[in-house]
Amino acid sequence: MSSAFTLPMKGSLDVGASEADIGFGGMSRRRCLGLIAAGSLVSVLWPGLAWAGRSAKPRDYHLCLSPEAVLSDPDLPALVARAGVSRVWLTGFFYGHWPWPIDTLTRARETLHLAGLETDVINVPLGHPGDSLGARDGDFPLTPPSYWRPGTSWDGKTYAGTSLHPPATQENVGALRRLGTMGFSQFFLDDDFRLARGPGMIGGCFCEEHRSRFLRSTGLTKGRWPELLDDVRSRRFTSLLRQWTEFTCDELTGSFRAQYKATRGKLGIMVMYLGAEKAGLRLVDYRDVAFRVGELMFQDPSFTSAKGKTDEIFSVLFHRRFVAPERAWSETTSYPAQALSAANLAAKLVISTLTDVRHTMFMSGLTPFPKARWTTLAQEMRRQARFHAQLAGHRPRGPFKHFWGEASRHVGDDRPFSLFLAAGVPFEVTDRPAQEGWTFLSDTDARAASEGKLLSRGTRFVGRLTAGTTAGGLETCEETLPALFALKHRLRPTLGKVPFVENDEPAVLAWYPTARAALLWNVSTEPRSFVVRCVDHYREVHLDGLESTVLPGLAL
Repeated sequence: MSSAFTLPMKGSLDVGASEADIGFGGMSRRRCLGLIAAGSLVSVLWPGLAWAGRSAKPRDYHLCLSPEAVLSDPDLPALVARAGVSRVWLTGFFYGHWPWPIDTLTRARETLHLAGLETDVINVPLGHPGDSLGARDGDFPLTPPSYWRPGTSWDGKTYAGTSLHPPATQENVGALRRLGTMGFSQFFLDDDFRLARGPGMIGGCFCEEHRSRFLRSTGLTKGRWPELLDDVRSRRFTSLLRQWTEFTCDELTGSFRAQYKATRGKLGIMVMYLGAEKAGLRLVDYRDVAFRVGELMFQDPSFTSAKGKTDEIFSVLFHRRFVAPERAWSETTSYPAQALSAANLAAKLVISTLTDVRHTMFMSGLTPFPKARWTTLAQEMRRQARFHAQLAGHRPRGPFKHFWGEASRHVGDDRPFSLFLAAGVPFEVTDRPAQEGWTFLSDTDARAASEGKLLSRGTRFVGRLTAGTTAGGLETCEETLPALFALKHRLRPTLGKVPFVENDEPAVLAWYPTARAALLWNVSTEPRSFVVRCVDHYREVHLDGLESTVLPGLAL
């Protein structure tokens, strides 16, 4: 059987299959026939029958803890096990450092095993900007060792973390091998495994060494370097800038493959919010390994608004284009540990249900969640597992289209037009412009459409006023709920047999016609009543704040 952490062997993947088919459970006829001929179809239908693959349950729950957190609180392992957590991922190697004595990991593993919990390891390979871990101890190293070279941004400034120079890869490989000798066998890299300091940044290291390697590998003259820097500064998606992002992606993929080999194929990747090529992440390179989708809203002020929730859904849906549900993991994070209320932390679980992310990973830096959170979480974990069992393997469909184009992936500012997801109209994910419906574009993609670089195949492009263009048949709409509700009412005669929320209350309605069901989520913190209409049939649904429910009996 294949592992859920398996990289594709040469010739084993159908490059003609669309990203959407890869991520949402479809399979091209050519790929299917090829796998049958190769005798490997079983590994696709049941990818990763090992620990991280398909199981009897469509949803399982995992938690990341430091070994110190495990050993300092003897009641914690049993508490999280009773809540429904089945596996704890211990933090191990941190960008050139072992923050705890190595035997601390083994003692923490033994403690967790006594509580019936499986254990594996998450490494933090390159380093996060600043104190992104919530270290309480002033002795905890926040940056790589001094002999690790810093990165250089396009404007000549240096920074620690999220850059690749020797010996970063070599030391990470050594750490993984050492952990392997201790009996650990499954690993994740944290989302500092990227070459941009944060979302919306065009990454890569612009030091002299990388400049020379880039020019040499592309055959470009030194005179093109200032042109590249100007393209980066201006966010111009030129062929030169594409060469740069491909160069940085090659570098990061090479590092991953070296580390993957050290684990004998049991290494997964965590991707930051909307992480893509401009951060050195060529996502198709990771489509056959365990893949933690990018989330961001880690605190109440950012998650509470409808826009905060839809931005997070948007990122997860984008990343799901590249990974099958059995290999998809969440980044269900509160940071700092107490920054999300129990209600908001529990509400994050809905996102994994509606996007069919099978493995939930709770995280909170180095400090565990407040223990009281687990009372609320345990109830919602069971509830979402029941919902997920009804929807797993089914793909959301609808007239509103989710799209994140090449321009956004290479030069965009990672500000998606996402609020349409809360307008109460079903939606679906597209990896290229659709042939019908309404496709909501980021400002970057809208400008690409106006320049003729992004062409509709029949769908109506919708962009924000901030895109500054109406060329290319682009319809403008403010990214506000009143404007989107007005659009919904204007489009009502065209919806046909598609269910939708008739009244003007913010809600996500994900429709799964093959399951004859929909998931309705009240994204408000207050109770709301929703009128779901399908042709001439009406259903009134009352939901508490942040509550979700599955509505059966909704099919084409």
